[in-house]
Amino acid sequence: MPVDALESVLGEVLSAAGTSGTAGTSGASGTSGAALVDAVTGLTYAESGDCAVAGNGPDVCRLLSLIEDGLHEAGAEGELESVVVTGRRTYHVVRVVARQGDPVLISTVLDRADTNLALAARHIATAAEGLFA
Repeated sequence: MPVDALESVLGEVLSAAGTSGTAGTSGASGTSGAALVDAVTGLTYAESGDCAVAGNGPDVCRLLSLIEDGLHEAGAEGELESVVVTGRRTYHVVRVVARQGDPVLISTVLDRADTNLALAARHIATAAEGLFA
């Protein structure tokens, strides 16, 4: 999939998730960004919006690895599907996308005041399903 197509998908995630701005712009009360990251290496394939808020690829991978390891130690079975971190001003949603080979992550940061979290998670999941279809 070409980088332009990846950036387009990320832009759609940002606009469909209910953010105040569009991809690549600042919203009235904050910024939002998204990144598509290799889940093993942390390499960022594409970014949209404010890339700094979407997280550093290797850091996002380490966070998910720590969470997954902790869940397995606690007895949880299966694979991690997504992680939602809530802050006072933002939601950080990371979705694992299966593909042939190593999975990728859609790391999205959304302005809390302008986003319906349930709707945003649904749109991110839908975009994830169609990403490599």
